[in-house]
Amino acid sequence: MVSLRSWFVCALAVAVLLGSATGHAGPPYLTDDPEPVEYGHWEAYLGTQHFIARGFATGAAPLAELNYGALPGLQLHVLGQLTYARPSGGPTSYGVGDTEIGTKIRFVNEGDRLPMMGLYPMLELPTGDAGHQLGTGRVHGFIPLWIQKSFGPWTTYGGGGLWLNPGVGNRNYWYVGWQAQRRLASFATVGAEVFYFTPSQSGGNANLGFNAGLVLDLSENHHLLFSAGRSIVGDNLFQSYAAYQLTF
Repeated sequence: MVSLRSWFVCALAVAVLLGSATGHAGPPYLTDDPEPVEYGHWEAYLGTQHFIARGFATGAAPLAELNYGALPGLQLHVLGQLTYARPSGGPTSYGVGDTEIGTKIRFVNEGDRLPMMGLYPMLELPTGDAGHQLGTGRVHGFIPLWIQKSFGPWTTYGGGGLWLNPGVGNRNYWYVGWQAQRRLASFATVGAEVFYFTPSQSGGNANLGFNAGLVLDLSENHHLLFSAGRSIVGDNLFQSYAAYQLTF
């Protein structure tokens, strides 16, 4: 049970951070957006993410991510992390976790009426030690479709996709999420999301949860991101996220 819970928590730890004139997308939220990093630009950030369930805690401390606008409308993504796993009544393990790679492809630009649309396929590579609950021991894939629309100071985005979840007792499952945010000032944006997972194991639970978040733009290049939330239905899970972002 500890191993299954560890994998479920690791699957949640998808971190992509984007900034634009109308707000920020992706982290600090679990739900992502279709807008790639601008061509020739970079985003780098250092963060920490934690998931606490009954009898188990895990997270990334730290995680490091790099996004690059390789072509107009196309972003390359890689995320590495040092992961901890702390089962109730057992020793804490700490070491290299699984590695995430992906490519975001925008295929519809936002118009007056038309929302932006894009695909963001990703792979989770088993670089962590599955024997100590620091990784899953298998390659997992996520194939989502994301949609976004802005209205003045408001931006909303969401969608979902299928997680490919190999392993004995596991099953492929769906993630669906939606986020809305509002820029309160030139330096602050607040938002919230709801998200839903179908069961990821045979006989497992579906999960409905939420996050509330804050993005502070210290300057054009320096940003701080925070979010926290918990499950509403399903596994009793609390999650939090904090990161520093550098854009250049």
